[in-house]
Amino acid sequence: MDVSQYLDIFIDETSEHLQDLSDCIMVLEKEPDNKDTINEIFRAAHSLKGMAGTMGFKRMQRLTHDMENVFQEVRSDKLAINSQMIDVLFQCLDAIESYLENVKASSTEGNQDNEAIIQALNALLEGRPVEATNSEIVKQDSEEADKTEYVFRALEHEFSDTELDSLKKEVEKGQKLFGFTVYINPNCLLKSARAFLVFRAIEEYGDIIVYNPSSQEIEDENFDLVFNFIASSSEKQALLVKVARNVSEIDEVLCEQVDYEEISGRTIDDERISITEDNVQTNNTAVAVKEQQKNSTVKGQTNAKPVTNRTVRVDIEKLDTLMNQVSELIIAKNSLVSISGQEGQGNQNQSFHEQIEYLERITTSLHESVMKARMVPIESVVNKFPRMIRDLSKKLDKKMELYMSGEETELDRTVVDQIGDPLQHLLRNSADHGLESAEVRKKAGKPEVGSIFLNAYQEGNNVVIEVRDDGNGIDTDSVKAKAIERGIVSEEQAESLTKQEIIDFLFLPSFSMAKTVSDVSGRGVGLDVVKSNIEALGGDVEVSSTLHEGSKFTVRLPLTLAIIQALMVEIENEKYAIALASIQNIEDIAVEDIKYVQAKEVIIIRGIVIPLIRLDKVLDIERSADFAERSEENLTVVIVRKGENYAGLVVDRLMGQQEIVIKSIGNYINNNKIISGATILGDGEVALILDANTLI
Repeated sequence: MDVSQYLDIFIDETSEHLQDLSDCIMVLEKEPDNKDTINEIFRAAHSLKGMAGTMGFKRMQRLTHDMENVFQEVRSDKLAINSQMIDVLFQCLDAIESYLENVKASSTEGNQDNEAIIQALNALLEGRPVEATNSEIVKQDSEEADKTEYVFRALEHEFSDTELDSLKKEVEKGQKLFGFTVYINPNCLLKSARAFLVFRAIEEYGDIIVYNPSSQEIEDENFDLVFNFIASSSEKQALLVKVARNVSEIDEVLCEQVDYEEISGRTIDDERISITEDNVQTNNTAVAVKEQQKNSTVKGQTNAKPVTNRTVRVDIEKLDTLMNQVSELIIAKNSLVSISGQEGQGNQNQSFHEQIEYLERITTSLHESVMKARMVPIESVVNKFPRMIRDLSKKLDKKMELYMSGEETELDRTVVDQIGDPLQHLLRNSADHGLESAEVRKKAGKPEVGSIFLNAYQEGNNVVIEVRDDGNGIDTDSVKAKAIERGIVSEEQAESLTKQEIIDFLFLPSFSMAKTVSDVSGRGVGLDVVKSNIEALGGDVEVSSTLHEGSKFTVRLPLTLAIIQALMVEIENEKYAIALASIQNIEDIAVEDIKYVQAKEVIIIRGIVIPLIRLDKVLDIERSADFAERSEENLTVVIVRKGENYAGLVVDRLMGQQEIVIKSIGNYINNNKIISGATILGDGEVALILDANTLI
């Protein structure tokens, strides 16, 4: 029986059951005698077992079967709930989630047997003490090998003619070629962000010519914990390796100078692969495990496509409304056809315009209904956080509680899918950096249990998510000292910095205030990634903090990424769109009112100094011959805002406000972040969409 057609349903329902189980086990930890919760867990485990068996996932079926056995004994009052059991059950959920991730990636469950967890479940059934719980169980499964050897594999790549031509041109210019193999830490949450930080570091000293996997695959996180590239540079190899290794969450960077003549005239053989035994760390076992899993699924699965969660469950009333509006749209279309076929009627023109207006109303309403169908509550993302805070409380040995509100707030599905990791970083940051230990809190007159708050609400066309804690707050003096120590600012410059400017240092790459490096924090990971990911979604993040009282991170996100209100502008004969949400106001500025600060043009509006950005120069627009003659005395300036920062975009003409559909331009302009997409106008012309955040 071919069950591949049911994979989407299996993924959806397994995700729901896992979340239900996590919620129920959290309740059970506080209310061990809650029979309703025990029955709910038993039913969910039973359903998971049946689904896994139907799909042929034997390992998942075996694990859930043993979970079901444990809860059968609990239901029968033969087994008592204790903290050891709760820990083992959470490890079961982690293992099932790992199976599910494998199913999404390769349509198979992988080859991890999780024998140690199954032994722990059997020990619970037999009333024996569980020898290893929590992370120790996972370690038993993953530490079969003590170390992983790093393999140089940058040249394991079939070079295209285009790539070889590009490499040849670099050699002819006198540049040296370097092959890189980069290993990312297995605990890294955002692989693509780390990879692009490595690329950015290398591109300070040269150019990257060949990517393996492709840059698009890396952006989509469609790769394991290893990636390769070939760069050209005139710098020394040691310098390039050093700057790449400086990126946090990078375990190892291997580099070898590449001989163009050698790679252009031969295939790669085993002798070309060199193995280094240096810098071997035990926590890299996951690399070998992933390689093994990948190889095991290739056989018989060469045609299997990655399966992703592509479904949205929609309220039937929303679909009924949508259907009615589609019907109205067809009626309006038929009316237009009928009117256009009539001749010699005086009221034809008026009727035609009336029907056009009616069509506009229907399509606008249709668009709103479609967008509502795409909206999902952020509940699906934040539901996993109570479990995470519970685990962090144990790991950090701090007492803490998470309070959430506004989980029903809706966001576009594409935004919800990508906001989980940044929010997770912020919560971990509050737990580790923000909250103090129980002893310190007691001395300060605070409750021993620290509080973390996650609050979401809608504000205009944005959704605001606040992450707040009642911890120690941000010590700006310590941050300033760290910035001086790292050479970001001099002592003289630091004296004139505002509190907010000092706090903003925390968003710089690899800027960490942790005194010790742990698997929770201290590697400079988090806030820089949070900032870049939220800005990639068209949002922004702000921080406010009071020493000894706590900190608050405020994230603002657009409701949707698909259709936005935009201001259409023209520069020379080219049309551009600027998102209305980022525009503060529009000003008519006299040329003589332009001032200069450090040789840069600025304007002063209501006491605020705003830098001018000449879009024709930034976008490299070729001006016509009569431009100098038609230069006017006044400039049209669109004031845009990003957080507390402003900029004035100089445009030639305003074309008015318009609702636009954002179309991705893929890799055509993948190096220019100023352009965030394109839209098709009513006359069929294409207009590029400017990203105000990047411009600022």
